Amino acid sequence: MKQSLFTLEHTRQLTADTYELVLSGDTSAITAPGQFVNIELPGKFLRRPISICNWTKEGALMLLVKVVGDGTKQLVRCVPGTELDVLSGLGNGFDLTQAGEHPILLGGGIGIAPLYGLAQRMLQAGMTPTVGLGFRSQADAFYLEEFGALGCRLMVATEDGSLGTRGFVTDIARNVPECDYVLCCGPLPMLKAVHALPQLTGGQFSFEARMGCGFGACVGCSVPTVQGTKRVCKDGPILYKEEIVW
Repeated sequence: MKQSLFTLEHTRQLTADTYELVLSGDTSAITAPGQFVNIELPGKFLRRPISICNWTKEGALMLLVKVVGDGTKQLVRCVPGTELDVLSGLGNGFDLTQAGEHPILLGGGIGIAPLYGLAQRMLQAGMTPTVGLGFRSQADAFYLEEFGALGCRLMVATEDGSLGTRGFVTDIARNVPECDYVLCCGPLPMLKAVHALPQLTGGQFSFEARMGCGFGACVGCSVPTVQGTKRVCKDGPILYKEEIVW
């Protein structure tokens, strides 16, 4: 973990409530896709945890932010040049070495954020992941061109059928039964449904939780596992399929 100042370089609106933020600063503490940052906002007692979408060793940090409250609304309204106090390199990221021969990446809504950097690094490592993204409707879809530009196999599902397959990311997975290992991120009901897919021999699941500190001190984001209680911020946010208790 490292605390440092990042400068907001660019903000781009993707949908009615989703934004891309590009910051510059010290990214040396970020070591794996799936980690997150914790951002301090003026007037807010608690920092806001945000998944890392992508980063470079040269100091670029990309975040995808969905506006869900006053804190995220304040964050996306920051103007370029704003300095933000950031805790970086938090949590444990995805482990590419465990992904097997036919991995599938599944993301729901803003949960697709960490999958972009993950897909990029898997491709760089010579892996060929299938990517399945789920949204409520075509109007809520984002980052399809960015994933497509990576060159990975991309499949999309929407709940209303306005784009791609009508249904959920679980329907995407069922259409590619050869994909037997999953790396996924999204809301809890989605993770639970993916976990139940009989085709999966294993997987890594990125959990969300309300966090007080973001580095394991307050124990406020604890969840049960077969090994006992684990903290999403410190021991996660990535948990393995075999250790998850619903």
